[in-house]
Amino acid sequence: MKGLIQRVTQASVSVDGEVIASIDGGLLLLLGVERRDSVAQADALVGKIIRYRIFPDDQGRMNRSVEDSGGSLLIVPQFTLAADTGSGTRPGFSNAAEPKTARELVDYFGHEAKKVLGEERVEFGRFGADMKVALVNDGPVTFLLNA
Repeated sequence: MKGLIQRVTQASVSVDGEVIASIDGGLLLLLGVERRDSVAQADALVGKIIRYRIFPDDQGRMNRSVEDSGGSLLIVPQFTLAADTGSGTRPGFSNAAEPKTARELVDYFGHEAKKVLGEERVEFGRFGADMKVALVNDGPVTFLLNA
């Protein structure tokens, strides 16, 4: 399971011209699910992302997590993060989880995130949709995390 997190001052997801999710500050998470992934990887990654210290403390050092800072989490399922880019000039997707499994793990991930952050601090993109993601990356601060 892969998570590309970006510290944002705002982010939103639109489908068919309608904003379906938005946050004013926190983390935008692009979440990729691979064939070998299970609940264990989802648990590990949700814990890491929620507690990853990339928000400034009172001295301006990256010392606070999204949990500490009171920020929100916008989860966007991202099939292409599971791509094999090791050779050639076209990505392969044999490492990506089947859609049913991927959807279940994305939903599980979101449920676990809500348990920690609270229902009102977690938003979602739409699995399988053609989404338009808008964001203002704060820093810019971006990290790729694996579980």
